[in-house]
Amino acid sequence: MKKTLFDKVWDSHVVHSIEKGPDVLFIDRHMIHEVTSPVAFLGLKQRGIGVMYPERTFATADHNTPTINQHLPVKDPLSANQLKALEENSREYGISYWGLGHEKNGIVHVVGPEYGITQPGATIVCGDSHTSTHGAFGAIAFGIGTSEVEMVLASQCIMQPKPKKMRINITGSLSKAVTPKDVALFIISQLTTSGATGYFVEYAGEVFEGMTMEGRMTVCNLSIEMGARGGMIAPDEKTFDYIKGREFTPKGASWDKAMAYWETLHTDAGAVFDKEITFDGSQIEPMITYGTNPGMGMGISNDIPKAEAVEGGVATYKKSLQYMDFHEGDSMLGKKIDFVFVGSCTNGRIEDFRAFTSMVKGRKKADHVTAWLVPGSHKVERAIKEEGLLDILHQAGFELREPGCSACLAMNEDKIPPGKYAVSTSNRNFEGRQGPGARTLLASPLVAAAAAITGKVTDPRELMELETV
Repeated sequence: MKKTLFDKVWDSHVVHSIEKGPDVLFIDRHMIHEVTSPVAFLGLKQRGIGVMYPERTFATADHNTPTINQHLPVKDPLSANQLKALEENSREYGISYWGLGHEKNGIVHVVGPEYGITQPGATIVCGDSHTSTHGAFGAIAFGIGTSEVEMVLASQCIMQPKPKKMRINITGSLSKAVTPKDVALFIISQLTTSGATGYFVEYAGEVFEGMTMEGRMTVCNLSIEMGARGGMIAPDEKTFDYIKGREFTPKGASWDKAMAYWETLHTDAGAVFDKEITFDGSQIEPMITYGTNPGMGMGISNDIPKAEAVEGGVATYKKSLQYMDFHEGDSMLGKKIDFVFVGSCTNGRIEDFRAFTSMVKGRKKADHVTAWLVPGSHKVERAIKEEGLLDILHQAGFELREPGCSACLAMNEDKIPPGKYAVSTSNRNFEGRQGPGARTLLASPLVAAAAAITGKVTDPRELMELETV
């Protein structure tokens, strides 16, 4: 029987199938953080049970950690209590814990791949929507709720209905200044935020094959924003080269054994998907959002669509534009911005900072723009310094903050003020996502850099053209 990549991984982890019900799925890796785990541990204690496989669970502090002065006590009492609870629970149950100040600390979906916790063919869950990031390695990875976190801690299994299968192919090659973030925002704009609901997506085609592992992580990270349960890309030589030698990957004979399995992780020729879509990569340009969900995005050179051209209710669409103080037919180019945020589990990796720095090199940050550059981990932070990027950033008027989720969800002090506009490399632009009344424009690191320099929404290709004159 011909199988998809998703089928191969899912089926190999089914412990028990419930007739006309969900599958009981074994979980290889469980990532936890300070926000969704305290209540789960409380549930274990109330029932008097422990963690079945503590060595399969990894804890890091990220969601509401400060991004400056991390060596000082956390000011916010709720955040401080959550961080303390994660540390104490991890110690009590023998779970690896990378808290503030730990050299391995960082955003959960950044440190997992960095240290080889994320591997092909694995099942990975976390109490966080963007767990789909890990699918870049050919893993099945998805977010779970607090009660499910407790279930995995207690049994290393989870009950899940098997999703339908979708394949999204992007053929050809990408144009100048088009990044993996643009590819993901383009797909969401075409499918809408509910277009992949009920599906697990496999990304295929020359565009994804040509991406780096960090680029693939960005794409899979955003799978959830079109309603998908998760997204994945078949592992290849890039995947194996990326993970080889990392702390938690197999070594020696165990590596050879793992590779024998990993090399089988691809969709068989003739395997059938429930839905298949193909796009031409050359048709994608740098993207930017103009509304209050990730599906309200467009090529940066376009005008904001008319209500009748947008799927969904006219009233809802106009409410979104009213919140943003934008109008149908507006050009996004030239709109003034106040903040730039580079970071998050979507775009907080070293390649994102390389891209941002390449654009600002030899230029200066606009005086009225506040820029928060937040690495996804201490490993990324060290690379920024070691590669000389920090010196270039300083010369251009930028400062680097410490690792954390930061302004992606504004659970710490990094909040965009009401009414202000932020070009953000994160993943969600909902009302109030980056702070009460904040207005978020999702974009790539290159678009964010262009905005930070000019103080307005700017096509990065314009600045690139100036460099070649």
